[in-house]
Amino acid sequence: MSNFIEFLKIIVFGVVEGFTEWLPISSTGHLILVENIVHLNVSEDFMNVFRVVIQLGAILAVLVLYFRRLNPFDPGKKPAQKRATWHLWFKIVIACLPAAVIGILFDDVLDKYLYNPYVVAAMLIIYGVIFIAFENHNQYAEARVKKVSQISYQTAFYIGLFQLLALVPGTSRSGATLLGAMMLGCSRTVASEFTFFLGIPVMFGASLLKIVHYGLAFSAMELFFMVAAMVIAFIVSMYSIQFLLGYVKKHDFKFFGYYRIVLGVIVLIYFGLTAILAK
Repeated sequence: MSNFIEFLKIIVFGVVEGFTEWLPISSTGHLILVENIVHLNVSEDFMNVFRVVIQLGAILAVLVLYFRRLNPFDPGKKPAQKRATWHLWFKIVIACLPAAVIGILFDDVLDKYLYNPYVVAAMLIIYGVIFIAFENHNQYAEARVKKVSQISYQTAFYIGLFQLLALVPGTSRSGATLLGAMMLGCSRTVASEFTFFLGIPVMFGASLLKIVHYGLAFSAMELFFMVAAMVIAFIVSMYSIQFLLGYVKKHDFKFFGYYRIVLGVIVLIYFGLTAILAK
């Protein structure tokens, strides 16, 4: 029965990760809440790996949905299309370089000092306000970049600099890159798709770092939980990605800004009360 209860908890983690990873509402903010409400009976080392590796399920959803578009070896593509696909990958790599370098150098420091509910809550609220202010300011602005292929190498690098902001938990990787891309003239659809693509090397790299650091010397049940959460996150992400693409065609991101503020306040209240009651 205890393993069944733990598996039900894993389902919650997978659903939360799959739904929140691609929306600009911080999957970390949600998972840190879930962690403290739905406690998994596993080691701390396992949780350090699990928090990152679960994201691989979400990444696989992008690879499945965009497989042909991201495949430069597709025999059905003309030479010009294959070259365009290679250029897209080069832009993705360039955009990921800043976060990769800083992430590798300061991974342990960031985890030690910034992975706490108060930092997460602050980032949720701050970027929620920024989203609302940005959308209000640009509600009548016309996007200059209406196709992902129109993103220049320079713009890709600048979007990568915005992605650095997401190294602070609670910022939201997708939120930071969405804001950055739109500030640089990309349409909401282009910003969303490029954000999806950037997640591929970022999350594979982050998962590899955690696995190298902590290894995979876990019990068979823990490894099963990890794989199960990835599968659930994959399935939910398939719907989450399509939902976001449909949403941005008709709406702006202000709703997510308000949502972030409310969630941030909830996180502050929950952990504040928890700290007070623990004394």
